[in-house]
Amino acid sequence: MDFYKIVLEHKDEILKRTKELLQIPSVLDEYKPDTETPFGVEINNALHYMLDMAHEDGFITKNIENYAAHIEYGVGKDILGILCHLDVVPTGDVSKWTNRPFDPTIRDGKIYARGASDDKGPTMAAYFAVKLLRDLDIVPNQRVRVILGTDEETAWRGIQKYFKTEEMPELGFAPDASFPLIYGEKGIFTFDVLGTVVDDKLLTFNAGDRYNVVPEYAECTLSVDLAIDFKKYLEFNGLHGEVEKGVYKVYGKSAHAMQPNLGINAAFILAEFLNDHIENGFVKFICDYLTFDHLGEKLNIDHFDPEMKDLTMNPAVFSYVNNHVKIGVNCRYPKEWDYESAMINIQAAAKSFGLKATVLDNMPVHYVETTDPFVQTLHNAYIKYTGDTESKLLTIGGGTYSRALKKAVAFGPQMPGRKDVAHQVDEHLYIEDLLKATAIYMESIYQLTK
Repeated sequence: MDFYKIVLEHKDEILKRTKELLQIPSVLDEYKPDTETPFGVEINNALHYMLDMAHEDGFITKNIENYAAHIEYGVGKDILGILCHLDVVPTGDVSKWTNRPFDPTIRDGKIYARGASDDKGPTMAAYFAVKLLRDLDIVPNQRVRVILGTDEETAWRGIQKYFKTEEMPELGFAPDASFPLIYGEKGIFTFDVLGTVVDDKLLTFNAGDRYNVVPEYAECTLSVDLAIDFKKYLEFNGLHGEVEKGVYKVYGKSAHAMQPNLGINAAFILAEFLNDHIENGFVKFICDYLTFDHLGEKLNIDHFDPEMKDLTMNPAVFSYVNNHVKIGVNCRYPKEWDYESAMINIQAAAKSFGLKATVLDNMPVHYVETTDPFVQTLHNAYIKYTGDTESKLLTIGGGTYSRALKKAVAFGPQMPGRKDVAHQVDEHLYIEDLLKATAIYMESIYQLTK
């Protein structure tokens, strides 16, 4: 059966629904665990948009206290899970977007909006894959669940609460990455460097608010006037920044933490300038151990695996107020990385400045063998609708919901050769990829549950 032909017949409906979902600014507001909207009103609105749509379409749904939910189709003992998320990262400087980030715009065959590729567009592809199979009266021999998470971009609190009460699917995939298929994901290690320093020249320093995003903006205030030197520094290095009402501002470029080399960390730029003009332990620690080092070589925590490649490091959150220091760092590590030795090196570096490193989270490497029949079934579905037998199966530094299951992979929707624009200005998804992914998901679900 040619599922792509069926998808094309529903193109207008898919795009309409996708645009409506993208209009909801589902950025984490504030975590309020004891309320009806634990992750804020807008994330809750996105969750209920999906549930209301599914209810209208006649699906069984279940809402887990507005933390997460699922949409179910089929009967049987086993479950095939399709793990999606409805929260998105902040937009950053809206003025840098060609169109407003929550005003989805179609141009040049692409749909532009925050969440277009990560993960609302793919979520809608997964939903319509299930809906169109149901409309064709194809009955799976097991339950198919589109699981809707709400806190993937921050702490996974939604999906964690979901699996405290709900069954764990036997198999699953997360439509939240790239084709042809992601069979391995690096471990994710996050730590803070905390403490106090003695200095009367640096008053405040702030950059970043998410551990999985390269900070595109940094600012500081000083008790000394370095405005002339700062402007010369920016001009000489071709950098973008300004001094406004005593606030020193620098603009870089955001990127996903799994590929920090694609961004420009604004905190690094500001710290390098300050390090030439003041003596401050916070600034010096950044320059000695973090700046412009995406591999963790300065901290001596670097590691390379032939299959999963390099460890990457993203210093993401910087706060300095009343001499109190916080530096938040997110690392993505491959197989065989020595965690214990790395922690010794990190603690030693922090201690040399009178600071202390505290581990926030350590999610292990997630891996499924490429020879597994489950992986082969998904790959064959991809090949059927693309004809691509050359692109290799992948490992990534990103962390998708696939690692929430024992056997799951990340699967589309980005096609090989496309630029990864997740978490970036002018995030977008090719409409052709959205539609083709829907057909690939239909084929995959059909083959896995027939």
